[in-house]
Amino acid sequence: MKTLYDVQQLLKKFDIYVYVGKRIWDIEVMALELDHLHEAKLISQDEFLHAKMVLNREHRVEEKKQK
Repeated sequence: MKTLYDVQQLLKKFDIYVYVGKRIWDIEVMALELDHLHEAKLISQDEFLHAKMVLNREHRVEEKKQK
């Protein structure tokens, strides 16, 4: 898992589609959804960690764009 698109595809497997309107907000909601999937043990630890790393990187990129 290397891109935000990959994370979106993972969420899509569980019929989770995120569109809030602002990219940084979408990333934050995706992170919350990932947390819920992980707590429910629906995704592996490996998938969870890779997806969170991607989201953290994308979140930092968006924060830099806003400054």
